[in-house]
Amino acid sequence: MRIFVIHNFYQHAGGEDQVFAQEVSELSKSHDVMTYTVKNVKGLKGLVQFLSYAWNFQESQKIVARVDGFQPDVVHIHNLHYSIGPLIIRQLKRRGFPVVMTLHNFRLLCPSASLFVEGAIFTDSLRQDFPWTAVRKRALDHSLAKTFLTAFVYWLHRKLGTWAKVDRYIVLSDFAKKMFSDSTFPVDTGQFVVRPNSIELHPTGADKNGRLVYIGRLSAEKGIVPLLKALSETDISLDIYGTGPQLDLVKQLIASHPHIQYKGYQSQDVLTKAIAEADALVVPSVCYEGMPMTIIEAFAQGTAVIASDIGILKEMVLPLYTGMHFNPFRKQDIQRCISEWKELNTDKKDEIRINCRNEYAQHYTLAKNMERLLAIYSAVTTEHKNK
Repeated sequence: MRIFVIHNFYQHAGGEDQVFAQEVSELSKSHDVMTYTVKNVKGLKGLVQFLSYAWNFQESQKIVARVDGFQPDVVHIHNLHYSIGPLIIRQLKRRGFPVVMTLHNFRLLCPSASLFVEGAIFTDSLRQDFPWTAVRKRALDHSLAKTFLTAFVYWLHRKLGTWAKVDRYIVLSDFAKKMFSDSTFPVDTGQFVVRPNSIELHPTGADKNGRLVYIGRLSAEKGIVPLLKALSETDISLDIYGTGPQLDLVKQLIASHPHIQYKGYQSQDVLTKAIAEADALVVPSVCYEGMPMTIIEAFAQGTAVIASDIGILKEMVLPLYTGMHFNPFRKQDIQRCISEWKELNTDKKDEIRINCRNEYAQHYTLAKNMERLLAIYSAVTTEHKNK
């Protein structure tokens, strides 16, 4: 099969980039794959990129030229924000190519992308034709201009019918599919298919060190500050990996608590070792996550997950089967949950760790995931031929 893959890198690397690279690498082993990538930049060039967002004819023409020369069976889009823009969907369909698009977040529903605004879950945009509330609240980077332009781009292409031209949307969970189907997004539910993220990882068999571990961006939506405020009143040990806008606040909060250690921004090998050795991975997000790769890696390593009881986290982590849940907005509940985990006997923890490995083997291996992806490609190409 000939597959053309499109991806727009953000200024800072993230999980979407990892998924894109992994899928391209795996597909290239058995199929003819071509990619087109662009990256958001700062400065004047970045401003031009952003202002071209709604109708980026120049970038679309570059992609179309590559696609026309390659003549793929299917085109797979990962991210269009913001250096590519939605126009390319219209151009591809005009030329008769089947299009698949992975939705790694909720940006098509709200300019916030995370449905997290002003320190709380924000769902007003799901019920609005144009997300005026998000604009007023400066949901994207606290910027009125950026939020409005992003909202306008997605609203414009709703009205033009661009989004309905995508043959199949890949969402990461049943939760995400329900969010789209219950919203004003003008696409038939039948165009959505659930396919989780995956990872190829063999467990290291490392001994557990009795410490909890947090790995991720140090930012408000990730819930790191409420977690630290809760654990600072206990003697429960935690290692923190990552960086972000709340780094200085994190360091301030743990300065007088030696049982909580900041380990910095580390390589993937270091993070893999940290997850393998941890007593449990803590995911305290107060926003609706896409599908954290850290949880999948924890399952692969046989490491339990203690997570917020909201969104996809509630779907991925099963209480006392692969981990435990807490209310991320209540300090006492965070403390209760983590204390209960620490007090579990060894046999129960070992049982949960075995369940984690089984959950990974059943749902999140790369081999199974690629089978699902190829089945999606086959379905849309068959539909295209029948038309």
